[in-house]
Amino acid sequence: MGSAPGESVVFASVRELGEMVRGRRVSAVELAETFLERLETIGPRYNAVVTVTRDRALEQARRADAEIAAGGYRGPLHGVPYGAKDLLATSGGIPTTWGAEPFRDQVFDYEATVVRRLEEAGAVLAAKLSLVELAGGMGYQPAESAFNGPGVNPWDTDRWAGGSSSGSGSAVSAGLVPFAIGSETWGSIVGPSSYCGVAGLRPTYGRVSRYGAMALSWTLDKLGPLCLTADDCGLVLEAIAGRDADDPTTSEREYRYDPGPAGRRLRLCVIADSPPADDDVQANFEQALADLGAVADVEEVRLPDLPYEAVARTISGTEIGSAFDDLAASGGLSGLTSPEGRYKPYARDAILAVDYLRALRLRAEIGRQVDPMLAGYDALVAPATRTVATTIARDPEADQDEKGPPDVVGAIGNACGLPAVVVPSGFSEEGLPTGIEFVGRAYGENALLAVARAYQGRTDWHLRRPPGVSA
Repeated sequence: MGSAPGESVVFASVRELGEMVRGRRVSAVELAETFLERLETIGPRYNAVVTVTRDRALEQARRADAEIAAGGYRGPLHGVPYGAKDLLATSGGIPTTWGAEPFRDQVFDYEATVVRRLEEAGAVLAAKLSLVELAGGMGYQPAESAFNGPGVNPWDTDRWAGGSSSGSGSAVSAGLVPFAIGSETWGSIVGPSSYCGVAGLRPTYGRVSRYGAMALSWTLDKLGPLCLTADDCGLVLEAIAGRDADDPTTSEREYRYDPGPAGRRLRLCVIADSPPADDDVQANFEQALADLGAVADVEEVRLPDLPYEAVARTISGTEIGSAFDDLAASGGLSGLTSPEGRYKPYARDAILAVDYLRALRLRAEIGRQVDPMLAGYDALVAPATRTVATTIARDPEADQDEKGPPDVVGAIGNACGLPAVVVPSGFSEEGLPTGIEFVGRAYGENALLAVARAYQGRTDWHLRRPPGVSA
């Protein structure tokens, strides 16, 4: 066995850590101890951690070492620690709080399918990670809307880590865990990945089972990984994807990650006449397109004239309101941290059934028109977010409109259940990360990952680390 792991393992990729454990250059227990210590000592700086699962992690790590020593290697995640967004059920008395005060002591006697599949792959659960309360379902604006405090961005502690997977984004960015599981209904993997300067993968709707995950919006919710590299995202997706009898929305399509090069020149598209992002974000996006020009042809496309955002917001608002109808009826909203969360959900009762049904029909039409447009390309490319990370402190003079900047790409991707991969694309003048997003056709994750890997192979943004994250 090699010597005790040092700082070099903290920001090693999942693939690199898996090889270290397999080659017994470091033990799974040593890795677990390293990341548990960081979760316990550095995690509180960022309000990233709800529960450190120390006993479970060490038990799983000891088992991994014994299995590997006996020749029972399970794959690239074997012995590698991770964190799970705290809306995924875990057994053994570990709380699953949903980020909300009324559920602070909630426990389950079963495991979410994603948690179970990662255990089967040999991964080591080291922590349950923070989120905006109820995954942002009660209102998304206030960064402080979590019972354990606002998600702090490792790149600037006055900035937000993003929502709702705030803990997942900041934990990976700060080297608290090598990878994390987040969830997205609309922007909750893409946003924290971009704000925190990490890679994130939103899978195709139905690619990953949601059994054991808090339901926010039944036809929009998706679970996926946040990692340091696109390659790592592919490794994790292979472990968690697949049909699950406990989630009837899961697809029969098998997923196997293909880490190889595309083997040809790539074809990418951007939306013509898209409103520009903020100056630094736009400048980095244009430079990213120039960098991609070495391996890809980039063309403009025009979207059909359809109400993308209105459709996505109508569906999400109706389904979120229904998901928490019992909590609202019982008066439980009064226990939420966010003042807005105590009254905003009642407004969703005003959405008419006819409007919800019309939105569902229009969603199908969006899919019918957008899919042929994407068919000729490896990815649609856009800035992952139109701004850098916002400040945690609220500006009372600022417009608190929940809609924020236009997000047509997010509306299309989530309404149609399309996969997306985000990777870092540079930094603003203030030193804050920006991200680039690749969106593809349903079940086209491997094509997106190939594009993202090609970009990361030509840039080093994913190798930069936030200040002050050393132990």
